[in-house]
Amino acid sequence: MDTLKKAFAAKLLGIKAVRLQPNDPFTWASGWKSPIYCDNRKVNSYPAVRTFVKQELVHAIIAHYPEVEAIAGVATGAISQGALVADALSLPFAYVRPKPKDHGMGNQIEGDLEPGTKVVVVEDLISTGGSSLKAVEALRAAGVEVLGMVASHTYGFPVAEEAFRKAGVELFTLTDYDHIIAEAVETGYVSEDDVELLKEWRKSPETWGI
Repeated sequence: MDTLKKAFAAKLLGIKAVRLQPNDPFTWASGWKSPIYCDNRKVNSYPAVRTFVKQELVHAIIAHYPEVEAIAGVATGAISQGALVADALSLPFAYVRPKPKDHGMGNQIEGDLEPGTKVVVVEDLISTGGSSLKAVEALRAAGVEVLGMVASHTYGFPVAEEAFRKAGVELFTLTDYDHIIAEAVETGYVSEDDVELLKEWRKSPETWGI
């Protein structure tokens, strides 16, 4: 088991940024039933965890993308994390909206990124990958070179992995669904009996619980 992913999974569970309710599932905005709910925005309220995320995202970027020239955060969840990372690296920062504004300048990218700039995208959570990759599309359309993406957490859905592969976007995450479930079992948050149900959800989240 990856030490970093295990440590961060423990931190997310510790501050209740991740909640697991296999027998009383949540309903996502998409209508999907889910045994897990992840709210990485809670990280901002805990300085020690916030610093951990910032430092580990910085380490990942330095290790994998030493040629980076700017950071772009995906709105809204990754704006704060992206800004912290950019500040730590002394790099320019911009963020990408889900769609262009319908007033003012009509911007989708907020901030100045010159065409050809080598950018790493910061995201907080990867589910299907749709919103994350829309941000990449917007950056590429603006002439920016996207080196890759770093994120706090991924559910590891096959559909997301395939979408990133097709888009040619490399992804590194601080933790993932497998490590969160393993940590939850180890600490008694969920039982061993719940594991199979939790695994089944990830295989087909759009139909699970129906």
